[in-house]
Amino acid sequence: MTSPRQIKHEIDHDVLIIGSGAAGLTLALKLASYCRVAVLSKVEIEQGSTYYAQGGISAVLAECDSVESHIEDTLDAGAGLCDPEAVRFTVENGRSAVEWLLDIGVEFSQQTEAQGVEEDSTNDLGLHLTREGGHSHRRVAHAHDSTGKAIETTLIDQARANTQISLYEGHVAIDLITASKNDANGEVTKQCIGAYVLDRETRQVEVFRARFVILASGGASKVYLYTSNPDISTGDGIAMAWRAGCRISNMEFMQFHPTCLYHPQAKSFLVTEAVRGEGGKLLLPDGEQFMPRFDERAELAPRDIVARAIDHEMKRLGIDNIYLDISDKSAEFIQQHFPTVHARCLEFGFDMTKEPLPVVPAAHYTSGGVVTDLRARTDLDGLYAVGEVACTGLHGANRMASNSLLECIVFAKAAAEDIIPRLKGKTEVTPIDPWDASQVTDSDEQVVVNHNWDELRRFMWDYVGIVRTTKRLQRAKHRVELLKKEIHEYYANFTVTSDLVELRNLVLVAELIIQSAISRKESRGLHFTRDFPQPDPSLEGKSTVLKVD
Repeated sequence: MTSPRQIKHEIDHDVLIIGSGAAGLTLALKLASYCRVAVLSKVEIEQGSTYYAQGGISAVLAECDSVESHIEDTLDAGAGLCDPEAVRFTVENGRSAVEWLLDIGVEFSQQTEAQGVEEDSTNDLGLHLTREGGHSHRRVAHAHDSTGKAIETTLIDQARANTQISLYEGHVAIDLITASKNDANGEVTKQCIGAYVLDRETRQVEVFRARFVILASGGASKVYLYTSNPDISTGDGIAMAWRAGCRISNMEFMQFHPTCLYHPQAKSFLVTEAVRGEGGKLLLPDGEQFMPRFDERAELAPRDIVARAIDHEMKRLGIDNIYLDISDKSAEFIQQHFPTVHARCLEFGFDMTKEPLPVVPAAHYTSGGVVTDLRARTDLDGLYAVGEVACTGLHGANRMASNSLLECIVFAKAAAEDIIPRLKGKTEVTPIDPWDASQVTDSDEQVVVNHNWDELRRFMWDYVGIVRTTKRLQRAKHRVELLKKEIHEYYANFTVTSDLVELRNLVLVAELIIQSAISRKESRGLHFTRDFPQPDPSLEGKSTVLKVD
């Protein structure tokens, strides 16, 4: 007799998208005319990283800008590890990505006479363009300082209005479901046919079956103690893909945003890079502007350089934060360009029109991830990855500001174009076993999960942060191995919860980051180690690729 915990509940769609940010919803909208699409969101659909993105989306729009210039800037920021083909593909599709967002109703900031038309931002779309670190031109289209919110809310409205798209909020993907099949040559290959998913409301695990599965689940910055990301950024897609047999690449390159507001209640609040793009200066407590000592581009240097410079000065002086000052601009200019940041800082007692803001670096973006090609295909047939979860080759050793939202839109479109013709083919219906929870019990030891979560994030911050050493990495490796065993035992014996799923994924992602960092015997881009402080020319263009044994 079937156990009550083994009751089979299958939900079928043509396409299953795990993640509801810019990448996932863009793909859903582009596929909805051709098939039935399910979109999973771990919490409320607005709570992903896209919603909180302040800066903007980069594209060659200004008359004085060029595709070659954007490519050159991206390659330079990527420190010799970008895939030139991926960079060109993304940049060349930048304008069409922005035009599509305009077509669906995203209200980007317009160039106005009141603002004054910057000479290097004139464009035929009438958009106000700003400049961020690493960019040699004004090419960042934005919606004031809440671009992610403008994009995400528009995408959500479009998705909710589409009857072909089913949105499942409060649904946590646990693991991918795979099956073996014979390819055209008679060889046995593995394909992805769905996922086991926890419904947080019913606490039941359901089978979501689909012909195509897309990971659009975001990054893994919550592996660190301090992060600009929402709580759900726990590396779920990366961990699930690894367990399913996909290659993972460049996980040592975790980007730390230089400027998060330093205040005990200002959890994860990012002060957009556009503040520096519009003339904001980084200052020490005595008022000294220190960035020119580290890079000729000063505050407009790529994020890895700026974050390391801040980290260096904080440790050198034994201080808790540095300052970001744009108060030399008029109050009208600041309130017009940065209404969200200005209002939020006032809530914490800081008036950026009159005084510098206290800021610190925080984990911000996962530059590595699941290896994909230019059509967003992974190593597993039927499985795609788009957005921050993927490693397309665009970012290399360091993501350049505002290239990430661009990557989401461009690769979602590429994935859709690959999937659409494949929908016409016939597929065999493979039986899927129900989730078996017959041998586990409910746990009353939530404190164990909380303690392990805290321990993991603290040693990752201390040992695998902005500046690393071989000794620190080895300590982290030892700690993560012990923690992984403990979490595995807990997972095997107790009923699955969303916290446990996330902790299981985070400890695996931490292990992949540490393994990647130990293997790279040089400093390059976001990976800086005191034991190998210079880049190794022999490693130019060589990504770190991890494969399941």
